[in-house]
Amino acid sequence: MKTDARVKTHIKGFDELILGGFPRNSNILISGSAGTGKTIFSMQYLYNGATIDNERGIYFTFEEKKESLIEQANQFGWEIEKLEKKEKLKIISIGTDDISKNTVNDMIEIIKNTKTTRVVIDSITTLSFLTPESMQSGQINNHTIKRFLYSFLTKFKEIPNLTIIFISQKDEKVSDEIAMYLCDGVINIEYESLGGDFSRQLTIKKMRKTKNDEDLHPMEISNKGIIIHNLE
Repeated sequence: MKTDARVKTHIKGFDELILGGFPRNSNILISGSAGTGKTIFSMQYLYNGATIDNERGIYFTFEEKKESLIEQANQFGWEIEKLEKKEKLKIISIGTDDISKNTVNDMIEIIKNTKTTRVVIDSITTLSFLTPESMQSGQINNHTIKRFLYSFLTKFKEIPNLTIIFISQKDEKVSDEIAMYLCDGVINIEYESLGGDFSRQLTIKKMRKTKNDEDLHPMEISNKGIIIHNLE
């Protein structure tokens, strides 16, 4: 596997906006308010990787139950449980009671042991509470989050061929702003009730190691997953 290869999402209309796909070994932030389609986009990235490119994927979630994610995927015909049996895709739900100072290292160990190349972490906001200071005091601040996320992303960068998506709620300004600075790519999804066919819009704010389209693009959630359209 070439380390400079593109990692295709195979999401219709998206890969051509970044010249063929994510640069391999990138960390990408997907930001948006609730209900914009961040989870669907991320799951589709993993599903397509497993079924089209034969790449292993893991969805780490602190936000949702595994059963809920499988149910969402089933709506689009994505048979996650079959892929789990084939060890091509795994959903790991980590409850708040199970979070410890070893959680991050445990996640990295799982990725390395399974030779996984596509990962989603839902969400960067919850991950911010894993800093030692946050776990002791229950509070977070810019300095501790920035230091923690820099260390965390550096560890992930050291894993060969891993391309990771972080999900962030747009209204979580502290972790979102810091992650936007540290991540290689930033994708923003907006939801506006403007009438017409499409109420969601996707913008690629930045993407290191490649040129990217910076225009606003209508985003559709179809019965087969996400489709990105061009403005006409």
